Amino acid sequence: MKLKTIIFGSLCVLASGCSGFLELAPIDATNVNNFYKNASDMQAAVTAAYGMLANPGEYGYAYYNVAEVRSDNTMNWEGGGNLPDAELDQFKMASTNEIIRLMWVDTYRGILAANTVLDHIGGAQMDDALRQRFIGEARFLRALQYFNLVRTFGDVPVVLSETKTVDEGYSQPRIPESEVYAQIIADLTDAEQKLPVSYAGNDIGRATRGAAKALLGKVYLTTGNFAKAKDKLKEVIDAGTYKLLDDYAALWPVANANNEESLFEVQFKKGGTGTGSSFYNNFAPRNSGSSVIKIGFAGGRHLPTTDLIAAYETGDYRKNVSLSLGYTDNVTGKYVADPYTLKFQDTPFTDGDADNNWPVMRFADVLLMYAEAVNATDGPTAAAYEAINAVRKRAKLAVLPAGLSKAAFALAIEHERQVELAFEGHRWFDLVRTGREVAVMNAHFKAPVVQDFNAVFPIPQTQIDINPSGIKQNPGYSF
Repeated sequence: MKLKTIIFGSLCVLASGCSGFLELAPIDATNVNNFYKNASDMQAAVTAAYGMLANPGEYGYAYYNVAEVRSDNTMNWEGGGNLPDAELDQFKMASTNEIIRLMWVDTYRGILAANTVLDHIGGAQMDDALRQRFIGEARFLRALQYFNLVRTFGDVPVVLSETKTVDEGYSQPRIPESEVYAQIIADLTDAEQKLPVSYAGNDIGRATRGAAKALLGKVYLTTGNFAKAKDKLKEVIDAGTYKLLDDYAALWPVANANNEESLFEVQFKKGGTGTGSSFYNNFAPRNSGSSVIKIGFAGGRHLPTTDLIAAYETGDYRKNVSLSLGYTDNVTGKYVADPYTLKFQDTPFTDGDADNNWPVMRFADVLLMYAEAVNATDGPTAAAYEAINAVRKRAKLAVLPAGLSKAAFALAIEHERQVELAFEGHRWFDLVRTGREVAVMNAHFKAPVVQDFNAVFPIPQTQIDINPSGIKQNPGYSF
């Protein structure tokens, strides 16, 4: 039994408060007089904070929409419709879009869970070493969620303590991105000092020192501090804690979750407890019936685009591991050319209730980010080549040619990240980080659909309505 098997019980710690939580409103039903008293209470609260990551507004649903469907990698079956994910896919989003509302609400719920731990842990009777670890875990979780918010919405409110009143919850103003990133960096800098290198037994799946360092490296890369990104990612590489698995296909079976390449995964557990993942149901081709997914609905979401399929080089081992170009209909016996991802296969317990975790960070990502940071600071050095070529060699591809220019090497990294990390929630944010989203997406659409303001999403209208003085809409968007 690991972390994913005990999250459900721990979520009950927050259940009474979360049911009434609206946007930034407070938890008003948690009996703080009888809880948060000892190590057992605090462990339940920390584990519940992890569980918030699996909510629909976070990694359970919204994240892959904003991070992949928004990009040229994947699309929704209802591409021409007016469903929330189709609006997002086609850059036709209004401020009333349900996906972005869910993301805002659920991510702040997760932040509230982390803040609750941090507010109460000082008064708990417990071993101080364990207290420090729990603080590190809560600060890591808070940093991860603010990182997702700031990349999605730009300026956002930063709340660092448990909200006590409705007025307090509804009066938080947006603050500049630079200040949001400063808080993220502060949280991760503290977390990396407090978190252990690894865990055993039931604690496998919790945030580690390497996860904090890698996320901090990604934050530095995102903010353009390439020297610090290079140094921090090198620390992860040199520690020797993580490695590339020999076989790319070994990354995806549910039995191999939290493997040696994994730095951090959002944990899901099937079995009718409400903690399973819906990925394979959602990602199976629409109209495929039970030909692909044996139990439940085939959603036709997060489907590979023709651009992604064409991006794989001839002989790239990852292509046939990552996606299928179609399926055989089990009624007619005919082949149906309808591509879908293979990375999240499992037989659900019921509809939308499978064991697939969500891979937030793995070592291949670290190597490619390191190559990007080195190239940005020093050009395509031997160290940069070594990092990217390690990923290519596992894919059974030739190493990159020597003598690439800095610009050509940057494009090679962009390409490598697209195919190595496909379907995992990196592509859109990679394009925005490098300033390539307008050029790449307009080439994808073969029309000038995307503009500079689309680098961030619209602020949910509900937030503007409840706090019009503190929260204004992002430029370019309307009601």
